[in-house]
Formats: sequence, C-alpha cells, structure tokens
Amino acid sequence: MTATRVRQSGIALLEALIGILLFSLGILAMVAMQAASVNAVADAQYRIEAVNATNQLLAQMWTAVDRSSAGATQNSLLSFEHQTSGAPNECNFSGNPANAGVVTNWLAHLNSGGPSGAPLLPGATPAMQQIEVDTGASNRVTITLCWQAPNDTTPRRHTVVAYIH
Repeated sequence: MTATRVRQSGIALLEALIGILLFSLGILAMVAMQAASVNAVADAQYRIEAVNATNQLLAQMWTAVDRSSAGATQNSLLSFEHQTSGAPNECNFSGNPANAGVVTNWLAHLNSGGPSGAPLLPGATPAMQQIEVDTGASNRVTITLCWQAPNDTTPRRHTVVAYIH
C-alpha cells in the first residue's frame, strides 16, 4: 500500500500546473484577439476616410465643371487629371500633377487634414493618388486613393468610378 502512495504523490501539483498552463494560453489568445481587433478597427477607419475623401473630391469636381458647352465640359474635366500613368498595381503613379485648384486643395487636405495636421491616411502621398478622366466614355472619372499603414506590407487602395455630366 505504501508503494502506491509514493507513486501518486505530487499529482495535485501536476494538475495545478496544467491548469495554470491552460489558463495562461487562454489569456494569451485573448490578448492576440484584442490586437487583431485593434488592427481591424484601424483598417476600417482608414477605409472610411478614403471613402469620405473620394466622395468629397467627386462632389467638388461635379460642382466645378464648366457645363457651358460639350467642349468646355471635356476640357474642364481633363484639368482634374492627376498622375495618369505609372504602376497602378503598386500605387506608384507618375505623370503630370493636376493643375485644378480643386484637386490641389484636395491633395493638400489628404496630407494635412488629419489630427494635429497629420495625413488623413497613413503613408499617403500625392504620388500615390491618381485621377483619370475618360471624356470618350460618358465623362468617366476614376479616382484611386492609396495608403500604406505601418503594419501593411503592400499599399491599400480605394477606387471610385463616377460619371460626371
């Protein structure tokens, strides 16, 4: 009978250690879930800012277009073009910057319209934004807004296509 008791000594300590291990793993999993939740909320906030910024630009373009004639409308829309060439998959645009005050003001707002004068979207630069106008396709305007948060390995993109008549 004594041999059995000797082999079973310490089993309560082993059960307690296993219980502490399982509890610790549960706490670590909850911390990881919290971190993932914070990243998802930040990403959602950036996407909301991108939607608001593109909608703001579209509204300003729609009201600033010269509609006195078909030619004036097309020329007015073409003045909004910004960085129309480059590598769109990488958000690395090139080409001529926009001359229209509506676009230059919008780009300035993107770079300093956030809290304490910070950019609205992290990592966003004027070279990462593109505005294309196709006057042959019912005055189609395509706005591509790119940004790259510190944790992102590739830039994120929001593209809006609208028709301005």
